[in-house]
Amino acid sequence: MPRETAECRELLQRARQGDKDAVGELFGRHRERLRRMVELRMDGRLRSRLDASDVLQESYLEFARSLPDYLEQPEAPVFIWLRHLTGRKLQALHRKHLGTGIRDAAREITLQRGALPEASSQALASQLLGRFTTPSEAAGRAELQLRVKDALDGMDPIDREVLVLRHFEQLSNSETAQVLELTEGAASNRFVRALKRLKKALESASS
Repeated sequence: MPRETAECRELLQRARQGDKDAVGELFGRHRERLRRMVELRMDGRLRSRLDASDVLQESYLEFARSLPDYLEQPEAPVFIWLRHLTGRKLQALHRKHLGTGIRDAAREITLQRGALPEASSQALASQLLGRFTTPSEAAGRAELQLRVKDALDGMDPIDREVLVLRHFEQLSNSETAQVLELTEGAASNRFVRALKRLKKALESASS
């Protein structure tokens, strides 16, 4: 049985006994973390048709339908399972609205028995650098953003994903290791390596 908090164990037990409110509470506990993941990985071309709430609604319906099977044999903590389920739902919506050409426009991370949309380096660089307001700052930001994007693109895919999970999605090292099916030591080492590479790119851009 995966380790869960006492509150989560209680909700799972209530859900096992048929308490529908507990199902909603379980999903609600993780909604904001799931929203962060969806917003980070949603293809920009989808944003005129869908928003994160649409994806989460689809995910909740799948969660409620699949929960009895999960409770029979939980192989991962409920958040890790729910994050994977939501990622699959996001990927299905990508394919539905953007077609099979999605692979050409946005790479996928094939992990944890399925494909998950990859956050674009441009979006990550933009989030990392924040917003500049003056014309001179905007010009410097564009150059720095390009350097950061290049640094992210040049990383080993797993190192890059570790950085996304830890820094942007704010998963713990333990959760990151479970998502990527790594040991906690390996996940930690890759995160440190990715941070060093990113720091070097930022220092180079500012010199």
